Amino acid sequence: MSIHAPYYAIPDRRAAIYSALLPGLGQLIRGRYGAGLFYGLGTILLILLSLALGRVSGRAAEVFFFMLLALPWWALQSYDAALGRSESGSDLARSTRTAWSQGHDIRFLGLLFLVSAGNDALLIARNPDYLLPFFCTRLDGPAGFITKALSPFLHTLVGYGFLRVKKWSLLIYLVYAAYGTTNALVNLACFGPGRIRNTLLIALIVFTSYVIARKRVFRL
Repeated sequence: MSIHAPYYAIPDRRAAIYSALLPGLGQLIRGRYGAGLFYGLGTILLILLSLALGRVSGRAAEVFFFMLLALPWWALQSYDAALGRSESGSDLARSTRTAWSQGHDIRFLGLLFLVSAGNDALLIARNPDYLLPFFCTRLDGPAGFITKALSPFLHTLVGYGFLRVKKWSLLIYLVYAAYGTTNALVNLACFGPGRIRNTLLIALIVFTSYVIARKRVFRL
């Protein structure tokens, strides 16, 4: 990068942190007032939409919408704050292209998997007597614990590998997705449809389709 580049062309991690804490703040601090308002209002709109969806369809749908749309937008606008103003064209288009080419979308999914792993582990610790449905059965004892612990274990492996964009994590994810989809379909046939069960199944199908479409970004 040229030493004569304008100040707004220099990546600024502080701006990214500001926007991570409050969407649009990093852009405002760097003098990008239009972008700051755009990203801030866009984030507020997505959050309000997710809350409205939660009132209509339940908590699971609210969380699903937030993680699928609002949270990625939040991360992207923070990344945009670090990149600064685009020298030509749309700032949003520039930031999206850069994030896409660098595989940051896969890293974002990896972060979600690590969060999910921590959440699963916390739920298991708080509800030691809960028996997880496993192919139409609810295993007890050591077998039941293994089936419950399998989820946070695989989520941790996939999350770490996705953060590093490693090919081995793609293989582990596909094995996990095959197991999760099969188990969900069998349980659906046995126990019938449920709001949480349906939402998780849809999320798994959407995530798997996206990861397969992005398989070329993974490296050794």
